[in-house]
Amino acid sequence: METKTASPIMLYTEQTPNPESLKFVTNRMLYKGTADFRTADLAEEWSPLAIALFEMPYVNGVYICNNFVTISKEMNYAWEDIMLNLKEFIKEYVQDGKTIVNDGFDEAMTKLEEEKGVAYQYEGEEVEIVKKIKELIDKYVKPAVEMDGGNIEFKSFDKGKVAVILQGSCSGCPSSTVTLKSGIEGMLKRMVPEVTEVVAEMG
Repeated sequence: METKTASPIMLYTEQTPNPESLKFVTNRMLYKGTADFRTADLAEEWSPLAIALFEMPYVNGVYICNNFVTISKEMNYAWEDIMLNLKEFIKEYVQDGKTIVNDGFDEAMTKLEEEKGVAYQYEGEEVEIVKKIKELIDKYVKPAVEMDGGNIEFKSFDKGKVAVILQGSCSGCPSSTVTLKSGIEGMLKRMVPEVTEVVAEMG
């Protein structure tokens, strides 16, 4: 049995700027990429782990990325009452080697985004502007946001206005608006003069 040689699962929690979200960090790669489950419906199709978590009455959002899971809770529960239970559950789930996210999720989401028109087609100089915006978000914004258990994706650029999608702990977080306006908008305006505003949409 190869399980004997597998190193034990380490798991700890990290606060996020959103009081309703907590980050559960493991020493294993859970999913390369980002998988954001706002509803049990999407989880039903794609993530056995998210489904199992949604069965708990206090879970209302599951975001899986690299080696962590960010869980958003219902407001009428306190973390001290549910955190231990969640830690044990995730630890055991990963230790048992169960499926976290089904194969093909990434491709399906990309297709869905294209259908929804997220991958807008740009022309002329806009192509370069969009490329630069995406690079800046990937290089400077994403790593910082990921530390807080969230994610940010470029959505569109239209007449100076950049729309981004917030996921994980960033979604519904009181401080994300401040971060967005003072941090991201400020940086993009400085680096890309064509940008006049940054707005957020929930993923």
